[in-house]
Amino acid sequence: MITRVLLALALTVTPPTPPAPTPTPTLPPGPSAGLEAGPCPVAMPPGTTCGFLVAPQRRDAPGQTIKVGYAVHRSTDPARKPDPVVYMSGGPGSASLQLTGFLSQMFPDRDVVTIEQRGGRYSWPRLGCPELAQAVLGRLTTAADDTAGAATRCRARLEQQGVDLRGYTTKEIAADVVALRAALGYPSWNLFGVSYSTRVMVDAAAADPGGTRSVLLDSFLPQSVAWYDDARRNLDDTLAHLGLKDRFDAAVRRLDAAPARVTTVDPLRGTEVVARLDGDDVATVMAEALHESGVIAVSAPLVAALAAGRDEPLRPLADAVGDGLVSHELGLYEAVQCQDEIPANTYATPSRLFTVEMDKAVCDAWKLPATKPSAATTKAPVLVVGGRYDPTTPPRTSRPAAEALPDARFVEFDGTGHAVFLSNACARRLMAAFVEAPTAASPATSTPDGTTPATSTSDATASPGPARTPASAASTGCAVPGGGLPPRLAAGDLHVTGAPYAISRAPWLAAPLALFALVALVQLVAGALRGRALAAFAGLAGAAAVGLLAQSAYGLISGNETALAVGLPSAVKVYGWLAAGAVALTLADLALRRTWWRAGAALTGAGFLVWWFAWFL
Repeated sequence: MITRVLLALALTVTPPTPPAPTPTPTLPPGPSAGLEAGPCPVAMPPGTTCGFLVAPQRRDAPGQTIKVGYAVHRSTDPARKPDPVVYMSGGPGSASLQLTGFLSQMFPDRDVVTIEQRGGRYSWPRLGCPELAQAVLGRLTTAADDTAGAATRCRARLEQQGVDLRGYTTKEIAADVVALRAALGYPSWNLFGVSYSTRVMVDAAAADPGGTRSVLLDSFLPQSVAWYDDARRNLDDTLAHLGLKDRFDAAVRRLDAAPARVTTVDPLRGTEVVARLDGDDVATVMAEALHESGVIAVSAPLVAALAAGRDEPLRPLADAVGDGLVSHELGLYEAVQCQDEIPANTYATPSRLFTVEMDKAVCDAWKLPATKPSAATTKAPVLVVGGRYDPTTPPRTSRPAAEALPDARFVEFDGTGHAVFLSNACARRLMAAFVEAPTAASPATSTPDGTTPATSTSDATASPGPARTPASAASTGCAVPGGGLPPRLAAGDLHVTGAPYAISRAPWLAAPLALFALVALVQLVAGALRGRALAAFAGLAGAAAVGLLAQSAYGLISGNETALAVGLPSAVKVYGWLAAGAVALTLADLALRRTWWRAGAALTGAGFLVWWFAWFL
């Protein structure tokens, strides 16, 4: 939960092209007290207005006010519905506004409201905590643990800016959601939360029953769950479901005995540093990386490589840790965790996930008062969706929490991790259909073996039963099983190499390949025009090798871009021998007629083979 690790090549979501420009509308009629207009801080689809909700920093001690960022996208659909969807990202500390365009296409016939968490990136004040990010990097690069000192410095700086950390809790964030509906003048709306913000939306629904039409909970994190105590089990269970636990444990033991040294980029300074990753570090990173369906799809070759002593896949994982550290407002994250989450955990046994221990160290330093659990519930219709391989909010805990709600149904998606709606098109269609008719019967579901259970709901009286996923295009709008997710690869499907990832960050590293391809094309054309068979066949073999390599890489990334951070299809090893054949023909042509051009072609080919076999493979 402290970071959202994304492999640098993974695109969690690519929003469709925005609709044609339309005049910027005015906000719905209603009271305007507490609202302050402002420019949109990120690119927005046409028809979007942005601003701030002005709210007390602490509602139990009014006085100082803060600003909570929000955006409203007005639907231009002729059949526009009156009740919008309001969305908040998770974290705590994740930004929300950047998803406005994507959500507006998920719900095209409704207004979409995105609301930041107080203290978030697009709110004011912004509770960043670079001191803690630097402490994490320091732990990975120098093994020095300055968590407590960094936490103390961060809090002192925030307090100098007038920040009272006691005002940054789930209860206050939920109250902002309720206040924004009233300020915007919507009679009712549909709440949409993911991960941490599912807690916020349940609280908001409980506090505002008259204004809540329906609730969408993606990757439900109920208050009844002790997340830190469960964190290690959640990772182990996910790896066991994937059939990878034994191999991963072997990789952890290997790295504990001999930690890997991985070059990565310090996201705060932009300079390269060398991180020292032991087994616990890699376990922490994997617990976050497995949120993404793209990583789940390549988890078998990734874990197999680590267990076999191959450290190449650790570079993109280490880079993603740095990206994750600056993607959240860590001051806000820790304020919420210290008051709402940490007190509910026992910490009876040490965790191998270092972020769990770091969060406790921060909270020990801050000594914020624990909040009282709200035990909130709602009678509004609720749809809860979860990913089968979610290592943070697994169905083991989210399904029973859904069953405890009076009018809820639960749907589990195979092949999916955390934040289901971002990667699973089927889930998006199901969620949109639910908002269209939240009181309708639950869509048909099926078990993994394809049989249809007697009931499709997970309400208080239904049996949890086996894992369930949407079964048919008719019931869920899914023409492709799994919602078009990338197919899972077996350990032998990829040749593990760090070269493609390195080239993606420094394209000049592919210069030998580009030069070899150019020479091969010249050989092919010149040899064919002049009737020189050896040169023509050498060029043909070289061009074929490069073409097949490009085709394999394109085929891989068209299904899952994340896979390129781990390796290439195993067939690429054969293409190297085809290139070797091209070089052999070039040498034979040089032996017959020694010219500077043939010598240059032979030298280029030889250099390419060294690059290919010594580095790329």
